[in-house]
Amino acid sequence: MNVEYNSPVAAASSPLPVHPPPPDEEQRLLLSNVSWSAYVAMNDAVASPGVRMTYLEGWLEIMTPSRRHEVGKTQVARLLELFCLERDIPLFGYGQMTLRREESHRGLEPDECYARGGDKAVPDLALEVVVSRPLIDRLHVYSALGVREVWVFEDGGFRVFQLRGGGYEPIPRSEVLPEIDLVRLARFANEADQHAAVRAYRDEIRREG
Repeated sequence: MNVEYNSPVAAASSPLPVHPPPPDEEQRLLLSNVSWSAYVAMNDAVASPGVRMTYLEGWLEIMTPSRRHEVGKTQVARLLELFCLERDIPLFGYGQMTLRREESHRGLEPDECYARGGDKAVPDLALEVVVSRPLIDRLHVYSALGVREVWVFEDGGFRVFQLRGGGYEPIPRSEVLPEIDLVRLARFANEADQHAAVRAYRDEIRREG
């Protein structure tokens, strides 16, 4: 299947460009000419954390996440939730809830997503942990869904994108959670021992008061 690189699908200029996945990582399948009703039916029928679907105007990517991906996103989520708990920042978590919008023909499952302050119709923040590159530009999907910020964790560090004027722009630090130091968060997210990383991060936060 040929993919047009000047389209929102697999855009070469995207912060999440296309890259063939290594054979031992996520497996990705890209389908074209998939109707909205077919996508919704498949998405509802599967309803499994072992399968992620990204839909964009007739294109459907189906991905099975690897162990490395799931461990990474869980470690980041544990650290983020710990920080907010210790700092008494109200955070409402939605996990990998499917976000869909029929009028724009877009849908996906974030790795994790949250709202600050309480339950909201649309999460403020989505987390994307990149082990192998998506075949569809997920930021283009998020923009139509109205998610305020997307955090991309890749190659051991975070990049933050904020929704402005219909698209995402990189920003130096989160505006949803400006209290958090993402460089420090990344340091603990890269630790091999998950329990030790969470405990050490908690201890640092508490020493700072």
